[in-house]
Amino acid sequence: MKNFEKYERMYFMPPEVSYDWVRKESLEKPPVWCSVDLRDGNQALIEPMSLEEKLEFFELLVEIGFKEIEVGFPAASETEYTFLRALIERKMIPDDVTIQVLTQAREHIIRKTFEALEGAPHAVVHLYNSTSVAQREQVFRKTREEIKQIAVEGAKLLQALADETDGNFTFEYSPESFSGTEMDYALEVCNAVLDIWKPTKEKPVIINIPTTVENAMPHVFACQVEYFTKYLSYREHVVLSLHPHNDRGCGVATAELGVLAGADRVEGTLFGNGERTGNVDLITLAMNLFSHGIDPELDFSKMPHIVETYERLTRMKVGMRQPYAGELVFTAFSGSHQDAIAKGMKWREEGHIDKWTVPYLPIDPRDVGRRYESDVIRINSQSGKGGVSYILKQNYGISLPEKMKEEVGYLIKDVSDKAHKELTPEWIYHIFEDHYINAKGVFYIEESHFRRENGILADAVIVHGTSKHTVTGSGNGRLDAISNAIKQYFGVSYELSFYEEHSLTKGSSSKAVAYVGVICNGKHYWGTGINADIISASIEALTVAVNKIDQIKNSDGYKDERMIAIMNFIQENYLDVTLESLSEKFYLSKPYLSKYIKEKAGSTFGEIVKRVRMKKARTLLKSSTMTVESIAEAVGYQNVEHFNRLFKKAYNMTPIQFRNHG
Repeated sequence: MKNFEKYERMYFMPPEVSYDWVRKESLEKPPVWCSVDLRDGNQALIEPMSLEEKLEFFELLVEIGFKEIEVGFPAASETEYTFLRALIERKMIPDDVTIQVLTQAREHIIRKTFEALEGAPHAVVHLYNSTSVAQREQVFRKTREEIKQIAVEGAKLLQALADETDGNFTFEYSPESFSGTEMDYALEVCNAVLDIWKPTKEKPVIINIPTTVENAMPHVFACQVEYFTKYLSYREHVVLSLHPHNDRGCGVATAELGVLAGADRVEGTLFGNGERTGNVDLITLAMNLFSHGIDPELDFSKMPHIVETYERLTRMKVGMRQPYAGELVFTAFSGSHQDAIAKGMKWREEGHIDKWTVPYLPIDPRDVGRRYESDVIRINSQSGKGGVSYILKQNYGISLPEKMKEEVGYLIKDVSDKAHKELTPEWIYHIFEDHYINAKGVFYIEESHFRRENGILADAVIVHGTSKHTVTGSGNGRLDAISNAIKQYFGVSYELSFYEEHSLTKGSSSKAVAYVGVICNGKHYWGTGINADIISASIEALTVAVNKIDQIKNSDGYKDERMIAIMNFIQENYLDVTLESLSEKFYLSKPYLSKYIKEKAGSTFGEIVKRVRMKKARTLLKSSTMTVESIAEAVGYQNVEHFNRLFKKAYNMTPIQFRNHG
């Protein structure tokens, strides 16, 4: 890459470098947290928050548990000033919360700040001036001594005005642009300020070290912090604070190593909002502690609520991959990952394990308000059988037999692959329902009666097309007898190879689920039945499975095999099927194909597609809580008004009326 020669390292190592912090393995307790969202975060917004928005954000920070909150730069603008006054005058500051305000080391700004603080129950007054080589030489054009004097004079004025102002004040000083300042000089300035304030046990002082523009690797910052820890005056009465930015993408690491090196306090923002690349993300820092079994003393158990409020008030978006908070951070699409998570969860349940060790999940998503059903295992073309079966079980109580999982998994993956979309749990269940519960197109068993005569005799009423036939079959059990009746009627041979049942674990606990597998000419066919009566559920499952056998499929009202194939293709691809895709599939011209469908089916292509979609819509309206808008999209209509018109024309009622009626 061109022009790299014009850059060089701009940081300064301490005159005495030590690495005591390296010997520490981990943090043992949380630092003191200070949110600077309402100052540093707000000033970085394209559209800064209004007064009412800032007040709501303040309440959010209090709800999370922040005890120190920087509320602004009251001398910077009328909005900032008014906000601080509103907090004080409306008595919105809890007794255990300390507000913090920022001021430059300039007399008129300091005086305006104290004017704004009148009556504050407790406030940190945060004084700063820039100390870096670049700022001294290029911006202020002052010597080291002159820059130090600015800090000293500011510290004196803070002390004087604090004595004159009603309130309880703590002082904080930052050598702004610390990251480009010589370490011995930065220490000299801070110690000069401390000599003015003379902190005590009863009245400690905050010295804040900001990486105003991050310019070094995290271990360098740790060495700088350790140097301060060892040589800062009045150390036992000083709260050593950090204010990392994220210009090199290392804000979190910088903060963690800085605390290892001896810092007591960290200033940052929710989701790392702030100037340029942002401040350090306090959520990540806190949740990192949480994941190691340390109480961060901040509450992020309602993360979706926090995200929603933050996005609404700041008009910023939380990234999908934002640690602990992003939409996709707990999501597994990969089949192997899904399988491992599902097995890890099962192992936990079986062993009653207390400690969290589930593969691929650093924390339990439920601890931050996320749901397994919709957040963890999600399905696309990369997913596997384990993920699909997990979704069906967690959301709908369908516990697929092991032998059935592979076929269902490939079916769902194929739909996702062709649609180039992630499949929602509702969509997955809809596909499963279409293929394994409701697929009874050729025939069904309307009713059955059983008697014992040398085993079991079954009188099965088989509805086939427009006719009904009562057929008697015998077997060693009720399902076997019904199966033999079907074989007799259709003259087909197959093996009833698999049967499994369980109670439905979602919804009505009185219902049972039955799974039936049959083998015909070496091919496996599966069906599922759900009914309050286990025998009825079993018969429904058998009927679905047998309906899929080629010989049975070809015995409906259409004797033309090609027409059956066309109808099957339309059924399977109703969302995006076109005459053009049919033409390509069956090697027929569109005019001929259109005429052919009309002659064989008695309906136009468009009418058939519409009928299939409306049927899918009816199913979703009865079996799900999806909105009409979502159902319209799920069955192929982007325009919900158009969908409503078509539905009403087909069934003489609106979708809402149909759902309420049914």
